[in-house]
Amino acid sequence: ARFGAVMCCCGPCAMYRRSALTLLLDQYEAQFFRGRPSDFGEDRHLTILMLKAGFRTEYVPDAIAATVVPHRLGPYLRQQLRWARSTFRDTFLALRLLPELDGYLTLDVIGQNLGPFLLAISTLAALAELVFGGSIPWWTGLTIAAMTMVRCSVAAVRARDLRFIGFSLHTPINILLLLPLKAYALCTLSNSDW
Repeated sequence: ARFGAVMCCCGPCAMYRRSALTLLLDQYEAQFFRGRPSDFGEDRHLTILMLKAGFRTEYVPDAIAATVVPHRLGPYLRQQLRWARSTFRDTFLALRLLPELDGYLTLDVIGQNLGPFLLAISTLAALAELVFGGSIPWWTGLTIAAMTMVRCSVAAVRARDLRFIGFSLHTPINILLLLPLKAYALCTLSNSDW
């Protein structure tokens, strides 16, 4: 928000200037990825189009919106799969755009995508060590815990809210469910199924 370049204006509470939306409507309605129509991740895609066109995207901390959230595991995983595909797809689009915006944003986006990658490598290294060595070395657990605490602490400092430390409890869910799902999403980026 400091740079006027929020990378994803969330669908349920995003608002756009009509003149800006009209200018980009054709590009927005005709989303293609690898030559195939794509209709998921429209909020992130529209945000990237706005930034590419030179518009600012702002964060409004007191905005409130209601949205539907999954109550069961199956719908939750389908939602996360769509979001992962959208994030990968539009991050590829944004990488060309980032140097024009700000160096910090480039670092932030790379960090957001590098964190899960490093977590996946640490998890795979732990599994390999368990299979071939019979145990998981202490430093693997320490690395994962440190990465988790750094990420949650940065979020807590940035938001000025200590509750973000509690997101460290999300790490097992991330390792067991979301990392494999993200790997699958990366392998099936052209799939637009809901």
